[in-house]
Amino acid sequence: MQKKIINTSKAPAPIGPYNQAVSAAGFVYVSGQICIDPENGALINESLEAETHQVLNNLKAVLNAAGCQLDDVLKTSIFLSDMRLFHEVNEIYAKYFPSDNAPARECVAVKALPKNVNVEISAIAFIGK
Repeated sequence: MQKKIINTSKAPAPIGPYNQAVSAAGFVYVSGQICIDPENGALINESLEAETHQVLNNLKAVLNAAGCQLDDVLKTSIFLSDMRLFHEVNEIYAKYFPSDNAPARECVAVKALPKNVNVEISAIAFIGK
């Protein structure tokens, strides 16, 4: 099995010893994305809505760089700073992943996220190559 490293300037650069994504055996494993603007490194967190959209747009950019789309996602993991944010994040998430083709997922609240953001999402997609 050969793995391919995926990185794009259209999503935030990693802030640690990892890559934006790795593909192997037809699958793409996307690292957790947070609300960093890839153009200037600023956090887009003036509202939970803006933060969640930025996270999902970053996820989409990494998937596109790997040669796939949101429709190719098999599973996501959502990490929240507080479970009280679930409803609002879920409503925005549903715009990117309609229920008729939604991936499997889990959503958990954690004690803290990088840069003290409220939302982080990772994904696994299938590209079949």
